[in-house]
Amino acid sequence: MVIKSDEEIDLIRISSLMVSKTLAYLASILEVGLTPYELNLKAEEFLKDNKAIPSFKGYRGFPSALCVSRNEAVVHGIPDKLPFKETDIVSIDCGAYINGYHGDSAYTFAFSEVSNEVKDLLFTTKESLLRGLAILKAGVRQGDLGFEIQRFCEDRGYSIVRELVGHGLGKSIHEPPDVPNYGKKGKGLIFKKNLVIAVEPMVNLGKKEVIMLDDDWTIVTKDRMPSAHFEHTVCIKLEGCDILTSFDPIEKSIEKNNNLINI
Repeated sequence: MVIKSDEEIDLIRISSLMVSKTLAYLASILEVGLTPYELNLKAEEFLKDNKAIPSFKGYRGFPSALCVSRNEAVVHGIPDKLPFKETDIVSIDCGAYINGYHGDSAYTFAFSEVSNEVKDLLFTTKESLLRGLAILKAGVRQGDLGFEIQRFCEDRGYSIVRELVGHGLGKSIHEPPDVPNYGKKGKGLIFKKNLVIAVEPMVNLGKKEVIMLDDDWTIVTKDRMPSAHFEHTVCIKLEGCDILTSFDPIEKSIEKNNNLINI
């Protein structure tokens, strides 16, 4: 667990807001017929123009700036050349590296013809993240946060992925500790002031089990049911947490894009 100085947190905030700005830009150009491959090229260009380095490209050999995970893909989707359809949901996970520090965020977008059942999955996943962050402060344990997210999702009939969790970040895109989206109250390590973590529920419409595809990156639901993913980078404080990324610019872009639905 790496506790950050106030100066480091300010630098992480810059990187985090760049991620949010990038996702907002991508939300403004997402359309039916566009491919994840084309979207990734746009993201790389946008980050470069803003003097940021993609956190994910080259990380353990990952080939792209974005993870683009569609429908049954949970996370780590490699951008392909299959065009988006009106019935797709797509998680876009992005990291930005500026001044020696990373920011990380993900948002699951819904195209215009997504079913009400899947819309509710997206709402539940995003709401579980916000409910988890609402109880997060110094002194809260891993299990307390995980329990809050898990309870909300499972009470609504959804499943929490177990194999994939949130993480610390700063000078590295992945640092200790792990941040599970499930757990028991009072269990696990205690979160401390000025710890920066990425909280990222991954929630399935069907069962919780997942498998990896042959590309050794893409994680999909074993039953091939849809999955949703939302992520914020946050700094833990004595009272509450400081959310360093922002969904506000992303959702403003969605409102202006007729291809997308605001959940």
